[in-house]
Amino acid sequence: MKTEAIVEAQIDFDHPGHDGLAWAPGFQDVYHARDGAFAQARHVFLQGNGLPGRWQGRDRFVILETGFGLGNNFLATWAAWRDDPQRCERLVFVSIEKHPPRREDLARAHAASPAPALAAQLLTQWPPATPDLHVLDFEDGRVRLLLALGDVATWWPELSGQVDACYLDGFAPAQNPAMWDAHLLRHATRLGTPDVTAATWSIARAVRDGLQGAGFALERAPGFGSKRDMLVARRHPRPAQALASSIPPGRRAAVQAHSALVVGAGLAGAAAARALAAQGLSVTVLERHAAPAQETSGNRAGLFHGVAHAHDGVHAQLLRAAALRAHQLIAPLVARGVVAGNPEGLWRGGGDPADWAQLQAAVRALGLPAAYLQPLSRDEAAEPLGLAPAGPGWWYPQGGWACPADLVRAWLDSPGVTVQSQQDVQALAPREGGGWQALGATEASGPAAVLAEADVVVVAGAADGLALLRRWTGVDDWPRVRSRGQVSCLSAELAAALDLPAPRHPLASGGYGIGLPDEAGGGLLCGATSQPDDEDPALRLADHLSNVGQWGRLLGRTPDTEEQARRDTLLATAMEQGALTGRVGWRLACGDRLPLVGPVPLPATQREGAHRQEQPRMVPRVPGLYVLSALGSRGITLAPLLGEVLAAWITGAPVPLASSLMDAIDPARFIARAARAASRTATD
Repeated sequence: MKTEAIVEAQIDFDHPGHDGLAWAPGFQDVYHARDGAFAQARHVFLQGNGLPGRWQGRDRFVILETGFGLGNNFLATWAAWRDDPQRCERLVFVSIEKHPPRREDLARAHAASPAPALAAQLLTQWPPATPDLHVLDFEDGRVRLLLALGDVATWWPELSGQVDACYLDGFAPAQNPAMWDAHLLRHATRLGTPDVTAATWSIARAVRDGLQGAGFALERAPGFGSKRDMLVARRHPRPAQALASSIPPGRRAAVQAHSALVVGAGLAGAAAARALAAQGLSVTVLERHAAPAQETSGNRAGLFHGVAHAHDGVHAQLLRAAALRAHQLIAPLVARGVVAGNPEGLWRGGGDPADWAQLQAAVRALGLPAAYLQPLSRDEAAEPLGLAPAGPGWWYPQGGWACPADLVRAWLDSPGVTVQSQQDVQALAPREGGGWQALGATEASGPAAVLAEADVVVVAGAADGLALLRRWTGVDDWPRVRSRGQVSCLSAELAAALDLPAPRHPLASGGYGIGLPDEAGGGLLCGATSQPDDEDPALRLADHLSNVGQWGRLLGRTPDTEEQARRDTLLATAMEQGALTGRVGWRLACGDRLPLVGPVPLPATQREGAHRQEQPRMVPRVPGLYVLSALGSRGITLAPLLGEVLAAWITGAPVPLASSLMDAIDPARFIARAARAASRTATD
């Protein structure tokens, strides 16, 4: 997805002739009618879409809005949901906004809100103005706002999921014609359920023509306030089967998904389990060890943060969206003492100081806000860190560190999740009548034991997990790299003897250093090595020396030969005496450094004749079989969001990630690349 800098709204609350109504100078229009934003929302959008009646008794109801504005339609809808004793179990509100208000303007706009408690919660969660699909959860996750910041032309095609009702509420078509583009309105039916509806206060000819062209039947209804008429639109009848077949094979929801098996209880598996349970599924997690988080997820601490690249490509977009979501989910757990960590900032080196000015200029052009990213000189960084790094770098206010094992335990403790330990899954098999079984070792005198069964299964282990998919994909070796990593933990006394202080906030640049509090074991954690195809499980002194040396370089401290020899001797002795400890784990990553998330592709023999396989989403899939793996060294950053992405993918809920980024992490991307290469070869 091509991103653009987000320009926050300019709002005039004292424009002559508008009695304090919020006025948008750029569009020469008010944000809502004089008779009240909530009253307008209830009349035009709720009543116009048959709400609250249509959501009653439903498991999930999804509303899509164009033009979030000041959020009054969302707040009025949320208030109506709360007041309805027959409300749906989950309400999802997806909204697109090109010019979001600044936090202070949002606070002023809702100073006299009819729903002050709800407005205050919205303000508390108001996200930084980055060009992402932001996830805001309320009511313990039963009300979700997906806020897409950017141009409507960018975001309409990037949305995935099924929509029940549309609120069309941009500024007037005469002032903002792009919002009402007829071609874009067709996405309302692309995303819509068979009975999708739409409502808008505008009866402009362009709006009527656009909705009719999109497949809606229109009728006029009494308008609100000074407007005589408004539009109500209902989709022309079309069989549900025809609508389902129009969804690409790789984007279809599971036919039946009331229960799920998750294989693996590390970060990926725990994140998937939490998210699936939040969607209402009964989840069973199978773990081969005696307890969760016994492999790489068992490290004492790990980092989470985004990145900034001059061209804001796929990696930067994915990691930014993931890091922001990680902070949202991790910070409350740390505040409650459930998870050890510090989510209040992280410093990342800026590379070669000679290129610093050029890199700063490139990132400034992206318009990323200070709430996400701040350039800091060496001296400026010393204040939050409590020590001076080697050079300038980036401060990520919403980055930090957390204990992955604590996160795993917290997520697996979610209602609806059951963990079964010491369950070594040897194979997966289809269940008679639909769904899947996880099988254990084959008995000498009979068939393999059935460990558990469910409607869908998610393989969330690393390399061993991918081996379970071999029978179903025909792929013996996914494009992946398995790397050994060793971290080093120095006691506070050892770090002091080496003159290597622990920072207040984590530092990262190639290696990293984290100052651990007493409740996390204390001392200095630094790392980590990366050694592809190395299966040695033993701690190695050479790797400890490498980690400690990298930490020294991060601080700009390069010892002379004599000092280095003294340090090496000290570290060797400390390792023997237990003052220098560590841990070895293995990371799994794909060659393109992107994770594997989504439904598993069918083997080549079963995909013959399928059309347009050069697009990942068009590749046919194994029904009910999914993967969440290959998070590399970014497990804490990626797992929270990607667990939710996969859960939405499975259930048909709106996916909290841009569609182009779904293509980028789709396990079918390798098939699509091969198909494109073959097509180019055939044309040459």
